[in-house]
Amino acid sequence: MSLNLQDIPRVKNISKADFLKHYFKPQKPVVIEQFIDSWPAYNKWSLDYMKSVGGHLTVPLYDDRPVDYKEGFNEPHAKMKLADYVDLLKREPTKYRIFLWNALKEIPELQNDFTFPDFGLRLMKGLPMLFFGGRNSHTFMHYDIDLANIFHFHFEGTKQCILFDQKQNDYLYKIPHSLITREDIDFNNPDFKKWPALKKAKGYKTELNHGEVLYMPEGYWHYMRYITPGFSMSLRAITRNPKNFSKAIYNLVLMRSYDNLMRRIKGQKWIDWKNEQAVFRTHKHL
Repeated sequence: MSLNLQDIPRVKNISKADFLKHYFKPQKPVVIEQFIDSWPAYNKWSLDYMKSVGGHLTVPLYDDRPVDYKEGFNEPHAKMKLADYVDLLKREPTKYRIFLWNALKEIPELQNDFTFPDFGLRLMKGLPMLFFGGRNSHTFMHYDIDLANIFHFHFEGTKQCILFDQKQNDYLYKIPHSLITREDIDFNNPDFKKWPALKKAKGYKTELNHGEVLYMPEGYWHYMRYITPGFSMSLRAITRNPKNFSKAIYNLVLMRSYDNLMRRIKGQKWIDWKNEQAVFRTHKHL
């Protein structure tokens, strides 16, 4: 048995009016296959190119170890020169990923390789973020703290994406006071005996290839697995839904501070309690 996932719709290209009408307003995901063919990045951006322009930079790396109470929010697990990291990606599978790296600040010439697209939403121009991963590395199922609209542009290789909307929260083993599900769930091959509620969750799936862009609506859960080594760039637009906007403010101002405080006071017991609560609260809905 596998997760109840439908394929994300795909279009070759799309006008601003059609995007707003068919995807943004109903808050549905879409893959646009040929949107960036005219960008210099379409032909230039590869792992080797990133190594040539930024190989000297030290980059933050993350793996798939469970959250530790001693670690701060989004604290890296290791650091490495980008050149060495690209060599590692090409040489062998590694769990190390680059996550939320504002490379365009550190490598300004990359800004000449793309233009901010006009989807009818105001994109946050200071926050283009890059994400890199090696074969079979993955992110935990999570949603973004600001519940933004995300445009995820993929470069080199292939990436598996699984999405759920916020209406599926009751079935996903969501960790309280957090933005992730249980970290021991393998969304690529879930154990339904251990996680029976997942059978009720309805989501979306796709594989992103070089030059394709995935639109993820506000607050969508996403799990990303690199089928081959590659990297992606995310552009984001602030949430428009007032309920999501207030949730984003709560997450940024209160939830994160409260969680950090409880980690300092209770340590690992706080993490363990949250993991137990994820199962208890989810199984109440069975």
